[in-house]
Amino acid sequence: MSVYFQTDKITIIQDDFLKTGAIEESSIDLTVTSPPYNVDIHYNSYDDRITYDKYLEFTEKWLEKVYRLTKNDGRFCLNIPLDKNKGGQQSVYADILSIAKKIGFKYHSTIIWNEGNISRRTAWGSWMSARAPYVIAPVEVIVVLYKKYWRKISGSGKSDITKKEFIEWTSGVWNFMGESKKRVGHPAPFPIELPRRCIKLFSFIDDIILDPFLGSGTTLIAAFLNNRKGVGVEIDKDYCGLAVKRLIKEAKINQGSLLNK
Repeated sequence: MSVYFQTDKITIIQDDFLKTGAIEESSIDLTVTSPPYNVDIHYNSYDDRITYDKYLEFTEKWLEKVYRLTKNDGRFCLNIPLDKNKGGQQSVYADILSIAKKIGFKYHSTIIWNEGNISRRTAWGSWMSARAPYVIAPVEVIVVLYKKYWRKISGSGKSDITKKEFIEWTSGVWNFMGESKKRVGHPAPFPIELPRRCIKLFSFIDDIILDPFLGSGTTLIAAFLNNRKGVGVEIDKDYCGLAVKRLIKEAKINQGSLLNK
């Protein structure tokens, strides 16, 4: 385990999330993450084309760890596909939600993310025929879970969400564009709007936000810009470096306070 980067509010740990012991149990207020989708995205340090059964085994292990790290009144915003058609049709959302509930997470709601620039279609199936057509929804979901109590009693008790934001974001359909892989320099980034909404709606100021698959660092940027503390775990050193660069550029983090190892 290596603390790759640290300030008084932001910590990046370069490690395998399943192996790291750097995060205290029952310390996290909110987890916001988008795990690998197992659709053969070319990451530097992760094989994104394992069998679906192996993928669900991996999912159960990391969900169990998130559960242990979460406070009893902590929340979890999990961005995953509704389904998957690469390598066979799979009910990803239903399967992962079932595993999360088996582990102990309680279900609160599902937000449909209508991503304006999404493109998932790889085939039409049988064109204009009932023989074998494909039906593919161009959306992703954000599953909102909690550990034991939905009512949040720990933390500062201070919210910073506006009336307009609250009314708009408590609708279960969110409409905003995805992020450019080219602009960010990562094969599967999510836009800052996603963690920003989750953080402001489901956590208090000064809460601790976790992303166990940090990638390009978007969750920590949103956490810092909205006066939360952030912990990110990322196995790949290059992506840790990318996250630091983005924090400096986009969040204007003070470079003088780095512990970059």
